[in-house]
Amino acid sequence: MQLKTNNLKLLNNLKHTFLLGIALFSVHIISAQEVIKEEEETVAVEKPVETSVQNIKKVDGVAAVVGDYIILESDVDKSYLQLQAQGVNTKDIKRCELFGKLLEDKLYAHAAIQDSIVVSDAEIRQNVDYQIQQFLQQTNGSMERLLEFYKKDDEASFREEMFEINKANQLAQKMQAKIIEEVEITPEEVRQFFDKIPKEQRPTFGTELKVAQIVAEPKVSDEERQRVINRLKEFKADIIENGASFRSKAVLYSEDPGSASKGGKYTLNRKQPRMVKEFRQVAFALQEGEISEPFKTDFGYHIIYCEKIRGQEYDIAHILLTPKVSVEAINEAKERLEKVRERIVAGEISFADAAREASDEKETRAEGGQLINPQTQDYNFELTRMDPELYAQIQNLKDNEVSLVLREQDRTGNTKYKILMVTDRVDEHEADYARDYLKIKELALDEKKINTIAKWQEDKIKDTYIKISGDYRDCDFSNNWLKK
Repeated sequence: MQLKTNNLKLLNNLKHTFLLGIALFSVHIISAQEVIKEEEETVAVEKPVETSVQNIKKVDGVAAVVGDYIILESDVDKSYLQLQAQGVNTKDIKRCELFGKLLEDKLYAHAAIQDSIVVSDAEIRQNVDYQIQQFLQQTNGSMERLLEFYKKDDEASFREEMFEINKANQLAQKMQAKIIEEVEITPEEVRQFFDKIPKEQRPTFGTELKVAQIVAEPKVSDEERQRVINRLKEFKADIIENGASFRSKAVLYSEDPGSASKGGKYTLNRKQPRMVKEFRQVAFALQEGEISEPFKTDFGYHIIYCEKIRGQEYDIAHILLTPKVSVEAINEAKERLEKVRERIVAGEISFADAAREASDEKETRAEGGQLINPQTQDYNFELTRMDPELYAQIQNLKDNEVSLVLREQDRTGNTKYKILMVTDRVDEHEADYARDYLKIKELALDEKKINTIAKWQEDKIKDTYIKISGDYRDCDFSNNWLKK
């Protein structure tokens, strides 16, 4: 089996698919104290003739040992299964490539343990809960079908194996992040990177746009805002004075779709920010058994109950209520934005000045309404990579043409109105050092990170116990896994 594998390139090609769903059965963990006997490495029951969801057969032979981890023959097959379940075409992904990726992941995880990198068990179990819910959507909510698909006897063993896999993957990801966290690049290194690219091989960047917007948000009345606050205060009083259940009220009344069905429960960690700033500040100021006063975030108004504190971790529950906007307020926002548009079209005011004067979107108002590309952190949007919804809104706009008033819903489900303008357009072009410096810098930094990872792998492989069995010894690895 002479199959070429370039693990560093594969890292980039597969990270969005292989790691996105957490390859459920790509790991089989053993303790550092467990002895791996030579005869145990040849216990394969049967190898599958073909790897597919319909045709996989049980295999449990040891394909490799990397430090404290083992890779089973079946792990490669199950990695194919996981990719296929995500809709990935695995036709051109060679067995040696997937095996090489598994070797890399285990090397990272093993090194993470040696470096005392810690992951949160509570967070991992939350991830497992979320993943199971996603998988159940594919089986119409049937746990029996899910267990049958993944060849598991019961839900408890399924969850435990998922926990170990998620934990190993998190360790691997944190180790890889640690390796490159201090990698930086100077302007001179960017220049050298660009200069060494032959002119005929320089990258081509697609058509780019700069987009600005002005947003009008319907205003919530003071009466409605106070109604929500009073309602939350009533919940708190009922719980404290009458012994009512906070969790039950969360299930019945909370408007947070992510937690209401679980009684509003979340586990927060001081070292791992996941909630908005205001939410975390209130939560971490509470003592066990304490309920907060109502407070505001961008999602609405909350009260938080602190159930338990375990060092850096807080088990909390919360109730979210969102003030409702009246029909009159919605109509007022639309009319207000239409008047702003009329002034811009008539030439009375520039789009940028109108945004600074009238936009309700604080993130873009000071910049004259200019949108920031979340991927590049600049104002340029590559047309072929633009968010589909934004693309649909601006695709027919000419430069400096103001769109009609558009209605949309924000992340909390509230209605808002906006107008858009394409403020600059650069057609598809060959990379230019001055114009495309930030993109070229990103490419140069990526190359430096890849080289840093390659050097780390080379050194770590020399210092780690690694044994590869069977046909996998014939793979043509880019890394020296066989230590020849």
